[in-house]
Amino acid sequence: MSEPRWLSDEEQEVWRAFSAATQMLQAHLEGQLQHEAGMPHTYYEVLVALSEAPGRQLRMSELASARKASRSRLSHAVARLEANGWVRRESCPTDKRGSWAVLTAEGFAALEKAAPGHVEAVRESLFDPLTPDQVKALGEISAAVLERLSPKCAAAEAELALREDALADIEESAELAKAD
Repeated sequence: MSEPRWLSDEEQEVWRAFSAATQMLQAHLEGQLQHEAGMPHTYYEVLVALSEAPGRQLRMSELASARKASRSRLSHAVARLEANGWVRRESCPTDKRGSWAVLTAEGFAALEKAAPGHVEAVRESLFDPLTPDQVKALGEISAAVLERLSPKCAAAEAELALREDALADIEESAELAKAD
């Protein structure tokens, strides 16, 4: 087994500052959305993804992929959004197990109401403290990290999707067995 590649003192300092900053930023944005719009950041992101999709609708599997969420976690979020009247599910005519998440007019209105405060919170907490060169560097750094992690995350997401599909097949078989 090879020796661990320990972080240098400078790398350790950068890592801890980055970790604290991202956690604090996420908590701040979560709190802002909860306080001003009455919704968690996860729901806001789902509404944004649907608002940007053709016809303001996406298959649930596509929405899960776009949000980097498991299908079961996304299904729970969509159920809450349905209860608010912001999203509705529609069956997919070509796939019995597939369904669409569709942004309702009420959901779009909730997003329009939440967006200005959210954008201001992002601008104030992330972009205002940075110079234009730092914004550019942050974009480049973020892209490099995403490029490194994307293949690993995609493999993990594919494995999770296979497990969820297998579980759905078992549940479907059990329901068919009960019907017989």
